[in-house]
Amino acid sequence: MTVNYTERYAVHPDDFETYNNARLRENFHVGGLFKPGEINLVYTLIDRFIVGGACPAGNPLTLATIDPLKSRNFLDRRELGAINVGGPGRITVDGSSYDIAYKEALYVGAGSKNVVFESTDASNPARFYLNSATAHKSYPVKKVGLADAVKVELGSLETSNHRVINKLMVHGVVETCQLQMGMTELKPGSVWNTMPAHTHNRRMEAYFYFEVPEDQAVCHFMGTREESRHIWMANNQAVISPTWSMHSGAGTSNYTFIWGMAGENLDYDDMDKIHPADFTSSEA
Repeated sequence: MTVNYTERYAVHPDDFETYNNARLRENFHVGGLFKPGEINLVYTLIDRFIVGGACPAGNPLTLATIDPLKSRNFLDRRELGAINVGGPGRITVDGSSYDIAYKEALYVGAGSKNVVFESTDASNPARFYLNSATAHKSYPVKKVGLADAVKVELGSLETSNHRVINKLMVHGVVETCQLQMGMTELKPGSVWNTMPAHTHNRRMEAYFYFEVPEDQAVCHFMGTREESRHIWMANNQAVISPTWSMHSGAGTSNYTFIWGMAGENLDYDDMDKIHPADFTSSEA
């Protein structure tokens, strides 16, 4: 069993302005999450958030601690959200097992000792997309399906952003310390997500793009209103968004993405919007 991790530092927006495409990808792009038989993690010092993936193929995978956490167990001072984007699987937390189907989620509270990922069918392995944030209190483990989510339908085909937001780990559905997660599904013919773009300096965010057709891609936009940049994303790839950065994207096809957030504010609607015309104003 293998748990791999890399560490990334936080980035100042003034430094961000000087980054070329390679440097942008080095700091914010996350790929290679679902290697069979491995857990792969990126530990970022932006709110000490962790983005990762577990792909059990054959043998179960145990979420062992990593050195930067300086803890006996991975979740001693952390909470975890896992969403399955692969075949049917199972997550066992301290002896209690939860069957997690495609697009179902599991919240695991701080203090949990033993977290194990399994695939129900090794020929069609589960792929658990993982987000983790620091936690000051332990909340109960809870499974969340799409039927349990708070759903919001936004946009229209005319503006190419008709989408359904599934709020999976938000207050009213799951009690958490600071972690929030959800899934936005774009309707056929729509390509824009999170439009208008926005920032929320009270929390950072990570996006994970999936259900992107093999021959298609998503262009993720980030940065400040005055200095925006873009990163091209393929299927099953993630991108880290600092607190000061806007986040939005447009694909060459419709797709689905998972958003995860951590910070000091659990109010989902806490955002400072940047409307399309703001990017073209004389003051930008």
